[in-house]
Amino acid sequence: MDRLEAMHAFVAAVDTGSLAAAARRLGRSPASITRAVALVEARTRSQLLRRTTRSLKLTPAGERYLAACRAILAAVADAERAPADDAPHGALTVTAPALFGRRFVLPVVESLHARHPALAIELRLLDRVVHLIDEGVDAAVRIGHLPDSALVATQVGEIHRIACASPEYLARRRTPRAPADLRDHDVIAFTGLTATPQWTFARRHAVRVRPRLAVNTADAALALAAAGHGVTCVLSYQADEYLADGRLRRVLAAYEPPPLPVHVVHPPASSAKLRAFVDAAVPHLRRVLATARRS
Repeated sequence: MDRLEAMHAFVAAVDTGSLAAAARRLGRSPASITRAVALVEARTRSQLLRRTTRSLKLTPAGERYLAACRAILAAVADAERAPADDAPHGALTVTAPALFGRRFVLPVVESLHARHPALAIELRLLDRVVHLIDEGVDAAVRIGHLPDSALVATQVGEIHRIACASPEYLARRRTPRAPADLRDHDVIAFTGLTATPQWTFARRHAVRVRPRLAVNTADAALALAAAGHGVTCVLSYQADEYLADGRLRRVLAAYEPPPLPVHVVHPPASSAKLRAFVDAAVPHLRRVLATARRS
């Protein structure tokens, strides 16, 4: 049994939930599926599955191996389709944080839609980390430091975390000069950015805040801050329209923490549709994020 066959058997066992069901799907004997799983465990020198009489459960090593198998098998399938796969076509699913995606990724999707009529594009705007392989997503835009993974990541820029408040509030309560001053201010917590009551700043400054208001979207936090209810902490791109028209002012800029990287990520397998998205998204995002940084 070659390695690709064994990988197919392993993936089928995980997807169907049992060795017998995997055998039926692949038209093979249950004993051959058992041998395939034993083979990949021997080659990886790891236990990949925990077997009970009723189910199979992946170990942490098994989860990593499954992701690698899916990527390898997809790459093989793409390579076999390559001679007839010159033009981007088929279903392309992309995900990005909600507000960031509406402002910066949606123009990329619109451009691809206009240039490639054979593409069917789905843009999922979600303020959570999406598991690309398990959720059938081709590419994602992610803000923040990435964990080690088998995904390909291309950095396209940086985003700052900022504190801001309305001019009216600052005139009434005075502008904070150091992070510790926030203890004497009304705070609006945006729980989508940090779930803890501690705000971290540069040079190891950290303040345990006591929010008088807490909301789970940046839009709500910014609207409350603009209405004069207190100081909030958001990502810079979320507040730039409020800052541009003067509804909010940036505070504690000298203490802002290091910026967060922005990446386009996708599995190692390539296809014409994925290349089309990456080739369009990377230069576009680098350009708009560089412009935002200078403004």
